[in-house]
Formats: sequence, C-alpha cells, structure tokens
Amino acid sequence: MNTHTASIDVQHHHEEEHHNENFITKYIFSQDHKMISKQFLITGIIMGFIGMFLSLLFRLQLAYPDTKFTFLESILGHWGKDGKLDPNFYLALTTMHGTIMVFYVLTAGLSGTFSNLLIPLQIGARDMASPFLNMLSYWFFFASSVVLISSFFVETGPAAAGWTVYPPLSALPKALPGSGFGMTLWLIAIILFVVSSLLGGVNYVATILNMRTKGMKMTRLPLTIWAFLTTAIVGLLSFPVLLGAGLLLIFDRSFGTSFYLNEIVAEFAGGIERVGGSPILYQHLFWFLGHPEVYIIILPTFGITSEIISTNSRKPIFGYRAMIGSLLSIAFLSFLVWGHHMFVTGMNPFLGSVFMIGTLIIAVPSAIKTFNYLATLWKGNIIFTVPMLFGIGMVSLFITGGLTGIHLGNAALDINLHDTYFVIAHFHLVMGCAAIFGMISGVYHWFPRMYGRMMNKTLGYIHFWITIISAYFVFFPMHFMGLAGVPRRYYSNTAYDQFDVFMDMNVFITISAIIGGAAQLLFLFNFFYSIFKGKKSEQNPWNSNTLEWTAPVERIHGNWPGEIPHVYRWAYDYSKPGAEQDFIPQNVPDPGQTDELEEPNTLVHNPATQKETAH
Repeated sequence: MNTHTASIDVQHHHEEEHHNENFITKYIFSQDHKMISKQFLITGIIMGFIGMFLSLLFRLQLAYPDTKFTFLESILGHWGKDGKLDPNFYLALTTMHGTIMVFYVLTAGLSGTFSNLLIPLQIGARDMASPFLNMLSYWFFFASSVVLISSFFVETGPAAAGWTVYPPLSALPKALPGSGFGMTLWLIAIILFVVSSLLGGVNYVATILNMRTKGMKMTRLPLTIWAFLTTAIVGLLSFPVLLGAGLLLIFDRSFGTSFYLNEIVAEFAGGIERVGGSPILYQHLFWFLGHPEVYIIILPTFGITSEIISTNSRKPIFGYRAMIGSLLSIAFLSFLVWGHHMFVTGMNPFLGSVFMIGTLIIAVPSAIKTFNYLATLWKGNIIFTVPMLFGIGMVSLFITGGLTGIHLGNAALDINLHDTYFVIAHFHLVMGCAAIFGMISGVYHWFPRMYGRMMNKTLGYIHFWITIISAYFVFFPMHFMGLAGVPRRYYSNTAYDQFDVFMDMNVFITISAIIGGAAQLLFLFNFFYSIFKGKKSEQNPWNSNTLEWTAPVERIHGNWPGEIPHVYRWAYDYSKPGAEQDFIPQNVPDPGQTDELEEPNTLVHNPATQKETAH
C-alpha cells in the first residue's frame, strides 16, 4: 500500500476518533456496528414479545373454546366481540405470530444483532465494509416492522393465510377478511425485509473476506464468524426467490395476472376469468427460500453455542474443521431439499424420493455438530454460567426436535403427519425454541461487551429453568396429538368427538405457555434494568480468547483506540498444557514464535495498522 493511501486512511480514522456526535447520529441514524447491533436486538425483543402475546391469545381459544374472556373485546375490538375470538382473526393471529417469530425475531433479530456486533470485533476490523449500507439495513428492517404491525389497525385486519401465505387465500383479495389490505401490507413488509437482509448479507460477506486483521487466517476464525458467513451466503442466494414470489403475488392481486391462479381456483372463486397459473408454483418459490430459511435461523446459533460451550467447558472446541465442514454441508444441502414440504401436493413419487434422500442426508452434518458439542462438554471443567445453560439447552432442544425431522422427511410418514400438531411440535423445538435459546444465550454472554455491565445471574438461572421446562411442556405433548391426527390451525377441535380426549392436554399446554411467557417478562426486566443498574463488567468477564474482549468496554469509533491487535493462534486455546492460565487470547504469541503474520487483504485497509507508515 502506498504512503498516500495510508495517509488518507489515518486521516479518516483521526476524524472518526474526534468528531462530535449528537443524539441523532449516535443513537438513531448511527453507522457504528455496535449501536446498530443494539438497535436490531431491542427491535427484535419488542417484536418477539408481540409474537409471544399473539400466541397466548390463540392458545386461550384452543384451551377454552367455549369460554368468554371479556378483556378480549377491549384489546381486539370487534375481533373479540362479547369476549369470543373471531374465527377469521384466529387465523390472522397464527399468521402474524409465525411471520414475526420466523422473520423478525429469529432471522433479523438474531443475525442482525450478533453479525453486527461480532464480525468486526472478532476479525479485528474497525467497522463493517460499508457502515452506511449497514445503517440502511436496520432502517429497512425497522420500516418493515412498522408496516407489518400497522396491518393490525386496518379495518379488515392483518394477513390471514398462514405464515406461508399460500394462494388462493393470499392471491384473491376478497377470499376472506385477512386477504384484503392487511395481506397487501404483509407483502410490502416482506419486500422491505428482504431488502434489509440482502444489504446486511452483502456487508457481512465483504467484511469477513476482506477486512481481517494481520494473522487472522480463515482457519483461525472463531466458529461464530464461520456461521455468520455461511448464513449470509445462504440468505443472499435464497431471499431473492422470496422477493420474486412476493412480487408475482402482488401482480396477481392488483394487476390482473394469473401466475398462481388456475381453473380450479376460478371455478370456486366465481367471477375470476384469468387462469393458467398454479398455486403450486408459489409453494416451490416459497419453500426454495423456506427451507434455507430454517438454516438461516439455526446456523448463527450453532456458531454462538460453539463459542459459549468451548469457553465455559474450558476446552478447545472438538473437531474445529469438522464443524466448519458441517456448516458448509448444511448450507449446500439446504438448497436441495425444499420439496419435502410438498409431499402432499401430488408430487411425482420418484421426485419425492430424491427430496427424501436429500433430507435424510442433511441429518449427517447436523449430527456431526451435535456429537462435537457433546465431545467438547465431555470431561470439561464446565462452568454453569447462565449463557452455558442456555447453550446446552439449545443443543438439547435441537436434538429433540431434529429427531422428529427424520420422520417428517420420510414421504410415507409425512403424508399422514402433514399439517398436524406433530409438525408444529417438530419445528418449534428444532427451529423455534432451539434458536431462541441460542439467541438468549448470546445475549447473556455478550451483554457485557454491548453495555459494559453484567445481567443478574440469579434472575438468569430462574429464567432458564422456567423457560426450558415450559418449552418441553408446551411442545412435547403436541407430538402425541399429531400422531392422533389433530390438525393445526383449526379454530376449535370440539366439533370432532375423537379429539375430545385432548382437551385437557390443550389446557395443560396453554397454562405451560402462559408460565413460559411470564418467565420472559423476567428476562425483559433483567435486560433493561441491567443496562442502567447492572454490575459493571470486567473487560473479559468470561476469560475468553476472541478479540472482542481485547477492545475497551466503552463505545469508541473504530473499536480499538490504537493499533488493531494481531492474531497468532486460533480461538480455542483453552487449558493448553504448559500455559500459565487456562486460556490464551488470540493476540498473545507463543514465546519465541516466528510465525510470519500475513498482511490483511489490501482491498480494504485497517487504518490504525498503517500509522507508522503514514508518519
């Protein structure tokens, strides 16, 4: 790099260090990755509580179908007239609950928070490759959230076609109240959401590949960074397909096209003359995103859990390269198995067998990760911190939910179990609860890095035990309901005598869900109280090896006040024989080490490392 370029970089960094910020540029339209990660996290938490509240409303309906709850009318207006939940609004509640939790909490809230926080800090970069695009990524997400929530306040109510919004309910504006303007707002929100995800994904990939500090080879990256990189690549390849599916749906709704409308729909809809499309086309497009979406949600938690389990076991992560290989294998295979969501659509049996084989194969890299977690825990000097408990809980839930995925991946079994409570039990355990546990684990672990304070440990332990017990109490019984054929998304099962036996189970599930929801209020209090009143944190409270714990706790532009630390080792040197302590940070060289440090990629320069050259 020439001296002129170095001088410009140093001048830019000098300006960053000394420019004055006002409230707007510091907390609202911030371009600092640490502040943007907090914005994603707090928005995700708010959306998460909205999604949880919606689920409790429809759980009350399922547990007490003949009971009137007077507070419903004051909350929901005419949708809860006389204390009874309107059947159309019940479907809207399930739709919005699924949409919020899958996209706005477990995709944006999870990846947006931890990718933004950790990528620059763990690879030794001053910030993201493009701080401005990073800011835009959050604000597109925020705008998407506002548009989605605003659909609750339109006269016909929010979208009501299930979170997958299959045609024809989503394609015909007059199909039911939830197919009206609320559905249009849902589609607009998803388009804004996809734009946000693509902006973020491009930034994450560019930053990881081009802005690593000296010595940070790809084989020295923490598994968190490998997970975020893989997640971003999967999102960049799959989200545009959802964007296309949504745009075609808007065309069908508003511009007279018939991409998803066929003769059968026209016959039953009445007055529809445009035909020639197929609702199945939408399913193909949606699930081409939908199944990679499962891994967009779970892959970041794999990385977070790997870091936390290794740190709190005081052991190197078992099978580092195998863990990387399994991440890449899962990402590749996730694009080849979307058809297992469509076994009941009349798919050619041979094609179904191809999707089935691919689905069963994807269990192999998932099992590798699970066994490696267990091997890391085995005979480790385990410290049961709150993050560690939630990390182990994530592994437990992933195993429990993943095993039932093998059943649903088998076409012969899936035809019987499809759209029953068995499916709800499976994906809530393997994707919903496991990812939530991974996310909460990361919040407890990196809270000191974000706010310079510790969350209350006692409240954290109470939060964990109530949450994991209630999670199993809510979703484990649903397996038996699904095996008995109880269908999902039904307003009430009392019309079917054979399902009366499950009424007590529905009551048990609802009470467990309410208790689990109350535990999240404990987390909410702990989170916001600790931001202001929590015990002040040490710089490296967990004795961890990664670079984010070498940066000052206070928020500064550029992360490190002087030279960016150089990297001499991988991230998992715990309990190394002969070492003075049981951890060796990545920026500490071995005595007499002669390893020649690699220069960072010259596409994007780290200005602080060039100060001497410039002067």
